Amino acid sequence: MSCFAGYRIFRIVLAFFGFVFGVLFASSAMGTDQTMWMIAAALAGGLIGALLLFAAYFVGVALIGAGFGAGAAMVVWAAMGREPGIIPVVVLAILGAIGALALQRYVIIVATAFGGAQTAIVGGAALVGSRTLDPSAPSVFRVYPLDPLPATRWDLVAFVVLGIIGLVVQLRTKSKGQRK
Repeated sequence: MSCFAGYRIFRIVLAFFGFVFGVLFASSAMGTDQTMWMIAAALAGGLIGALLLFAAYFVGVALIGAGFGAGAAMVVWAAMGREPGIIPVVVLAILGAIGALALQRYVIIVATAFGGAQTAIVGGAALVGSRTLDPSAPSVFRVYPLDPLPATRWDLVAFVVLGIIGLVVQLRTKSKGQRK
C-alpha cells in the first residue's frame, strides 16, 4: 500500500513506522528474560511512537529530507574515500529538510514508493525463505539490515522496477480536489 498509495495514506504510513520504531526503542530497553514486561513495553512504545509520528506530519517530511541530505553527505564523502565531518552532515541535513518541505508532495511520493518497494521485496524474500534474511537469527533486536535488500541482483532489479511503478502510479493519481 505504501508503494502505490503512499501519498494518500502518508499519515497511516507514518503511524505504522512510528509504531515499529517505538517497539524497537522500548523493547531494546527491556531484558529478554521478562516476556510479559517486554510485550507490554513494546506495545506501549509502539503506541507512543505511532502517535508521535502521526501527529508530526510535517516533522516526518522534514526528517525524510534530512535523511536524504545526510545520506547525500555520506555518499559524496564515501566517493572521496573519507567520512564526512559533523558540519557537512548537519548542513546537508538542514538543506534536505528545507527542500523536502518545499517539495513536500514529491518527497512523500518518492519516499513512500521506494520505501514501500523495499519493504515489499524484503518481506517477500523473508516469506519465500531467503537465506540472507534468516528469521531464526539469535538476536531479538535484529531489524532488517542497513543493506536493505537480499544479496541477489534480481532483488535490486525488482526493488527499482517496483519503486518506479509505484512512483508512476502515485504521480498519475489525482487528489480529490483535482478530479473533474
